Amino acid sequence: MRTTARLPRSPTAQAPWPGKMAAPVDLELKKAFTELQAKVIDTQQKVKLADIQIEQLSRTKKHAHLTDTEIMTLVDETRMYEGVGRMFILQSKGVIHNQLLEKQRIAEEKIKELELAGSFERTMFLRLGIPHRKKASS
Repeated sequence: MRTTARLPRSPTAQAPWPGKMAAPVDLELKKAFTELQAKVIDTQQKVKLADIQIEQLSRTKKHAHLTDTEIMTLVDETRMYEGVGRMFILQSKGVIHNQLLEKQRIAEEKIKELELAGSFERTMFLRLGIPHRKKASS
């Protein structure tokens, strides 16, 4: 059997298998990075969901406003019906007007809540140094 003499390695020489010597540190970093990446993805999903909900509530608010504007042009004696499930109930113009105003008020409150929560999430993106572009509203 033939033996060969090994030369001592210099301290600056690379390991024969790169990455094998610092495995515990690499595993900790990889775990921390994976956790951070999961948080970023979760936060991005929350921001997208909030943006979608804000858009939907804005449409609801606008629809209620336009409907109310049209209803107010009608004569007070006009028969109006409110859709309830699969039937319609006769309501006065004042009742319908109040319901539409309430619908607008509730939508506005929910929009403010979502914008507040969304601004917190966007602040977290900025702190992490992750760019986040808010969708341009039309």
